[in-house]
Amino acid sequence: MPHIDPHLQPIETQMRQLRQRIHAHPELGYEEYVTSDLVAERLLQWGYEVHRGIAETAVIGTLKKGTGTRVLGLRADMDALPILEKTGLPYASQVPGKMHACGHDGHTTMLLAAAKVLAQDTPFDGTLRLIFQPAEEGLAGARRMIQEGVLEQFPCDALFAMHNMPGYPAGTLGFRPGAFMASADQVKVTVHGHGGHGAMPHQCVDPVVVCASIIMALQTIVSRNVSPQDMSVITVGAITAGKASNVIPDSADMLISVRALNDTVRERLEAQIKHLIHAQADAFGASAEVHYSADYPVLVNDPAMTEFATQVALDWLGADQVLTDIAPFNGSEDFAWFLRERPGCYLIIGNGEGEKSCMIHDPRYDFNDDILMRGAGYWIKLTQAYLASRT
Repeated sequence: MPHIDPHLQPIETQMRQLRQRIHAHPELGYEEYVTSDLVAERLLQWGYEVHRGIAETAVIGTLKKGTGTRVLGLRADMDALPILEKTGLPYASQVPGKMHACGHDGHTTMLLAAAKVLAQDTPFDGTLRLIFQPAEEGLAGARRMIQEGVLEQFPCDALFAMHNMPGYPAGTLGFRPGAFMASADQVKVTVHGHGGHGAMPHQCVDPVVVCASIIMALQTIVSRNVSPQDMSVITVGAITAGKASNVIPDSADMLISVRALNDTVRERLEAQIKHLIHAQADAFGASAEVHYSADYPVLVNDPAMTEFATQVALDWLGADQVLTDIAPFNGSEDFAWFLRERPGCYLIIGNGEGEKSCMIHDPRYDFNDDILMRGAGYWIKLTQAYLASRT
């Protein structure tokens, strides 16, 4: 792959081995003790000031050069997923039921590779802040870091993060200003009916039937209450009720995922979902408890910072390697919490096509080591551009 920083070439094999080492020893959110020890050890070795203790396992590395006052923050996530790996790779997970199925092993390694070169071989003028974050996968590690004061203790003028994306050409960088990743809310519903014998349903209020009606009716919110031009998704991922075929249970539980790409639609979905569930339950003579959890906000890239980050990529790689206005994603990302606090940009790097297009969160997924140096090289170029000497 062309456009590799010459200072990265001597460490490419070392960084591939490091990525595979992390991959073989996955740790779930807030349990990244071995990974964070490894990160802290490397940063200290390369001359960074290292701070720990925020959000259980986070690592903050700081390096200052020159007299510049600007502070750049770069973030990588460290946690794995509760998935049984099925890749059969020689460096596959050694921990049954845990796997780096989203590429956080690669994200951590890319930032470490850049950290090494930026500390030893690359001039810049200002302060570089490296944020190695725990618990991105559903546990809102970014929100916890912010709540525990990370940006007050370690201020940043701008923040950037990168995620690999299967299905895009390997090493291609992709950008989009504005809303880029969807919000993700979870709804827990318990429908209370009146149980009894399955042969005498007329003497019962069947919560399973109520749930079935709710599930079908929920889809009309997307098709009839939200503009076709606005993305929205309502998915019932789980329904739990009863243990026997001939017994109508007293209650049934549902878990619902809700996604949107703007706050107005997000608020409308919440109101409509609550109203519909209660109305459906009432129509059957049942009742419903609805617990609506607004978990992850819409990730919104700052237009100016995105334009800056895109131009860095274009200047370095050329237009054929940079996607400047890719479609937003329905997935969510807790870097959104950081971007609510500071201007910045979240970008993607293509993980590859063909055999490398297996989607994240799949037990057969693997991060593409061929893009490690491309990602690290971009962090180096971005740092040099943002922390360039100013007279």
